[in-house]
Amino acid sequence: MKRITMVIAGLGGRGHDIYGNYAMEHPDEVEIAAVADPRPERLELAQREWNIPAERCFATAEELFAQPQLADAAVIATQDRQHVVHAEAALKGGYHLLLEKPVAVDIEGCLEVLRLARRYQRHVVVCHVLRYTPFYNAIKRIIEDGRIGEVVTIQAMEQVGYWHQAHSYVRGNWRRADESSPMILAKCCHDMDILIWLTGKRARYVSSYGNNYLFRAEKAPAGAAQRCMDCAVRAGCPYDAVRYYLESGRTSVRAGRVHWPINVLDPHPTPENIEQALRTGPYGRCVYHCDNDVVDHQVVNIELDGGTTINFTMSAFTERCYRTIKVMGTHGCVEGNMDLSHLVWHDFFGHSEEMDLNVTDGSMAGHGGGDAVMVKQFVELLASGRDDEMLSSVEHSIESHLVALLAERSRLEHGRSLPVEL
Repeated sequence: MKRITMVIAGLGGRGHDIYGNYAMEHPDEVEIAAVADPRPERLELAQREWNIPAERCFATAEELFAQPQLADAAVIATQDRQHVVHAEAALKGGYHLLLEKPVAVDIEGCLEVLRLARRYQRHVVVCHVLRYTPFYNAIKRIIEDGRIGEVVTIQAMEQVGYWHQAHSYVRGNWRRADESSPMILAKCCHDMDILIWLTGKRARYVSSYGNNYLFRAEKAPAGAAQRCMDCAVRAGCPYDAVRYYLESGRTSVRAGRVHWPINVLDPHPTPENIEQALRTGPYGRCVYHCDNDVVDHQVVNIELDGGTTINFTMSAFTERCYRTIKVMGTHGCVEGNMDLSHLVWHDFFGHSEEMDLNVTDGSMAGHGGGDAVMVKQFVELLASGRDDEMLSSVEHSIESHLVALLAERSRLEHGRSLPVEL
């Protein structure tokens, strides 16, 4: 197979840990030719790990894409509100794209990326990785094989996890809709996409409720300080950053664990520099005294062609991060837990089956194995020179973004039902 070259714009968790790691683990398939990130320490780490010449390490995506074309493909893993301008620069430069979700923070931006992809005749694959997972593909086959009859209702839940909410959506980069995008788009456009894809139908109406219930000043415990390092009542707080990042738990630097999310605080975590980050940086702030405004729980109801309905719930208030689903049809139902890679099918004639699904091991097992499959298929597509569309090409991602954006509008309008007009 032809070896593919890539450039990566944005060296956050996915830019580094997913795409960079894939290249390191599959050197015969992929080479990282250049990188861009505004943080010098991230560039230094990428340069060393991936053996990239200093002259191909850029402080901004704009600098990277101002160069003559350096590779076959570009990964756009910058912040949400930068995606359109960076996608445009990359497409004009001749690159095929792996584009992190969301495509854009408004439907106009999504349509602009679609227009550019068609104009420059390049593959634009949106990282809706759930479409590539064994879990959801098994559900899709059960539906398409007619084993539950016609789909009538889907009930699904994204359980964000209390610690993930605090890290990314209260203290982190996605805490404010005006700086990134609304929670239902930034986090849950995965779910809007996969749930509609499973049905094979078009969305017609959307309504939604939700708010920021907990992470605000009036909910702070008595005596809570502005920072966890200074807090006298942190021992009774499940969101204590000192305990989470420094003292205990699966991400504790003192336990020798330096992967995401702890490496967001510093790419070379040590007890000393993590303590300093907690004293001075955003991740040491009290969750009740941040400037966040995105929701911590939300429900979305979707009506599709023919009256099929979807009910989706996102909640921060779970111990782990995982998804559950139940698809109910005219002849049976299937339900599953993505975290366990486990499905149970029943029909209405007394038959049932339990399924345990294989998931990729190692660093690419993220999103139930979908990360690995998506990157591999993208690389194989470019190496083959075919014109095939992948499961999550930009053409397929517009509807999910529109549904998510309408859900946010409905939430702000106290649940008003809104038509989905593509």
